[in-house]
Amino acid sequence: MKICLQNEIPVAIVGLGRIASLLENDALREKPCTHAGAVSANPDCKLAAGADISGGRRRLFAERWNVPVYADAEEMLAKHPCKILCIATYPDSHLFYCSLAAKMRVPVVICEKPLADSLRSARKIASLMPKTRIITNHERRYAADYNEARSILMEKTLGEPLSIKASLYMGVNKRLIDVLWHDGTHLVDAVMFLCDVSLRHERRFGAALSSTNGTAFLCGAVSSLQTTGVFQKSGGKAAHIPFCIEVGAGRDHLVFEIEVSCANGRLRIGNGVFEVYASAPSTYAQGFRSLSKTISNFDKPTGYFANMLSDAAACVRDGGRMPLSGAKHGLAVIKYLNSVR
Repeated sequence: MKICLQNEIPVAIVGLGRIASLLENDALREKPCTHAGAVSANPDCKLAAGADISGGRRRLFAERWNVPVYADAEEMLAKHPCKILCIATYPDSHLFYCSLAAKMRVPVVICEKPLADSLRSARKIASLMPKTRIITNHERRYAADYNEARSILMEKTLGEPLSIKASLYMGVNKRLIDVLWHDGTHLVDAVMFLCDVSLRHERRFGAALSSTNGTAFLCGAVSSLQTTGVFQKSGGKAAHIPFCIEVGAGRDHLVFEIEVSCANGRLRIGNGVFEVYASAPSTYAQGFRSLSKTISNFDKPTGYFANMLSDAAACVRDGGRMPLSGAKHGLAVIKYLNSVR
C-alpha cells in the first residue's frame, strides 16, 4: 500500500475510462499505462478523486483506487482542490474542462489527445497558458526510446536526414479520418518531436478520408523549427525535407511506425519497433555500400506515462516551468490535421 506523505501533490481525474484507469488491466502493456496508474506509482503525488457521468465507471474506479468519485467535475474540484487535473474525456469536451480547471485555479492540466475537436477550440485551450499550464498527452515525447531516437537524429549520427515516411493502421473498418484524428495525433507529434520540425501539407492521394477501406497518402514537407536544427543546410538555411504519411484501413493488425532516411543510414521507430541501420561496405555487391542493422530493439522501460506525470509535478513545484509537451504542441498537431481535412 502506498504511504501518503504530507507534501504529496493532489491529482484528480475527469473521465474514468480506458486511459484513465481500465488499461492497467492489459497484461501486455508497460506499466503504468494510465493516469491513475501513474499517480499511484509516483511517490510525489496522490490520487484525490475522480469524476465521470457514468455510474458504472465511477463504481469501478472507486473500487480499484479507493477514492471518492463524483458525477460532476466542478463539484469534485470544489470538494477536492487539486494541483493536477487529468482530462480523459472525449475531445469535444476538452475546452470545457480546461476552462473549468482555469476557473478553479488548477495550476497544471494533463489533457488527452487530440487537444480539441477543432482548431478554434484548440486555440482557446492554448490561450489558457501560462495561467493554467496544459500538458498534451503526446506520450512519446516522454518515452525513453523516442528520446534516444531524437538524439541520434539531432546529433546526425546517421548523417543528414533526407526523407520521412510514416504508417498508421488502426483497424479493419474505421474511417481513415477518425484514425488520423485519434491515433494520427500521436504519429504527427512524434514526427515533429523526433526532428524538431513543423509539417506542411501539400497534397493527398489514394482513398478518401471518409472511407472505411483502402489507403490514403498525405504528402508534404518538413522544415526545422530552429536556426540550428536537424534539418539545416550549410549556412543556416532551412532545408525542406519530403515526408509521406500512409493511413490505411482493411488491415487486421495495428501499425504505428516512423522511418527517417538519412545520408548514411536509416532509423525506424514505432510500436514494438526500434531499429537503426548504418551504411557499410556491401556484402552483396563489390564497390557498393548497403545498410547494416546496428540496433535491433529497445529493451528498457520507456517510462512514457510515469515521465509525463513527473513533468506535471515539476510544473506544480516550479511556477515558471513550461511542460515538455505543452498546449502549443497539441495546437501544432491540430493545425496540421485541419489543413489535411
